[in-house]
Amino acid sequence: MVQGTPLFTSAALEALKNRYEAAGQGHVFKYFHELSDVAAAELFSQLSSIDIERCNKYYDRTAGEAAKAAAAARSAEADLIEPLASESYASTLGSASAEEISEWTAEGMELISANKVAVILLAGGQGTRLGAQGPKGCYDIGLPSHTSLFELQALRIRRLQQLATRGLLEANIPWLVMTSGPTSEATHRMFEENEYFGLRKEDVFFFNQGVLPCFGNDGKVLLETAGRVAVAPDGNGGIYEALRRSGALEWLRKRDVEHIHSYCVDNCLVRVADPTFIGYAALRGAECGALVVPKKAWNEPVGVICMRNGRHGVVEYSEISEDMAKMTRDGSDELAYNAGNICSHYYSLDFLRKRVPKIEARLEHHVARKKIKCVDLETGAQTTPDKPNGIKLERFVFDVFPYVDHMAILEVDRKDQFSPLKNAPGSGVDCPETSRADLIAQCIRFAEAAGATVQVPEGTDARFEISPLVSYAGEGLESLRGKTLSGNQLIEDIEDVVTV
Repeated sequence: MVQGTPLFTSAALEALKNRYEAAGQGHVFKYFHELSDVAAAELFSQLSSIDIERCNKYYDRTAGEAAKAAAAARSAEADLIEPLASESYASTLGSASAEEISEWTAEGMELISANKVAVILLAGGQGTRLGAQGPKGCYDIGLPSHTSLFELQALRIRRLQQLATRGLLEANIPWLVMTSGPTSEATHRMFEENEYFGLRKEDVFFFNQGVLPCFGNDGKVLLETAGRVAVAPDGNGGIYEALRRSGALEWLRKRDVEHIHSYCVDNCLVRVADPTFIGYAALRGAECGALVVPKKAWNEPVGVICMRNGRHGVVEYSEISEDMAKMTRDGSDELAYNAGNICSHYYSLDFLRKRVPKIEARLEHHVARKKIKCVDLETGAQTTPDKPNGIKLERFVFDVFPYVDHMAILEVDRKDQFSPLKNAPGSGVDCPETSRADLIAQCIRFAEAAGATVQVPEGTDARFEISPLVSYAGEGLESLRGKTLSGNQLIEDIEDVVTV
């Protein structure tokens, strides 16, 4: 190690080494003596921040001997997986009356007006699969306005605040944004450069998703370089610990928030702080809730909310047989396993603050076997594997569902609230083109429901967009009645529209 002013004491270094040796992970110090002072200090800091004993327990419970024993026990007694009972959830597509939906929406608006509602955005994903650099929230899906996903969602918050403001009491919806290591700096910069998209800076709270060490198949922590442990985000289920550690829950408590809507950044149709969903869950005294959409087909590769051993849970499409996936409800063509999970959730703040900390210790991690760049401890060279050589541990946001005592599930129309952005341009499924088409189609439906006609020239694609600042969910468009509108326009002012 290059000589200079030490950035940690010898006693502190020795104590840290002893901890890792006792945990069976002392190899992470193999190249420590070769590092520069700066690199050594960085590795010391990183290793000090890792609770190695707890991480070892996670590995053992998930992929080690304890996991193998648990798997053997489970195989002897298969999980009982059952579809949701029809009466256990409500649907805006049929079972709920217009009066009920209005009641839920009114309740949600009252809570927003009273500043009792906040939203959490899961924004740790990168745009790599889209062929773009930086956070996925910065992505432009090609709307006439060329707004990013971040801005679309911010504008919906602003519009909802306008609708919910009553007299002198201004409605404010706090926005908590969970980033990851690779997206944090760029996300902050995007918000700063765009002046928080018109929101108040003090109403936005950034916090980082946690990370965990990557393990080799032998349970040893991998070194990414001689001076750095390989780490990976701990999954979207890491949100619960991240909220607590960052001080976000205390921030919300001090603002007297009681209800929270959480969603993923890559859904261009998300109704941020959806008052109908918030009101539905609140009126039922729910601790946690989820929006679901009907599956497109029995074999759509989407997780489904159902019952597992008598408790709510999410099963992946690979966990149920073809016969189960094709099951229909008695007397109808509706699929029994039809509650597609869209990662749009409700929480009471009390649930997040008081119950989740007790639940977390019982939550299992999931194994993701990946190709992980790492140092070969025999040669000291960094290797780039061509097949999975290690394990990343992660939790899913829905892992808490089985522990929820009061769950509220609401089925909504996919075309109104769900259009995920997952794949590269041109792929044809869940890509920028489908997201753009779905949002434009929604804007056309808004205009037509208000009594307008949208004229799109034959042989061309519609380029019709209504700014979220003009309408959150189709309201406020009464002046369009009887008008024929050009299908190639961005409406940012309801008094300034292009007619034909």
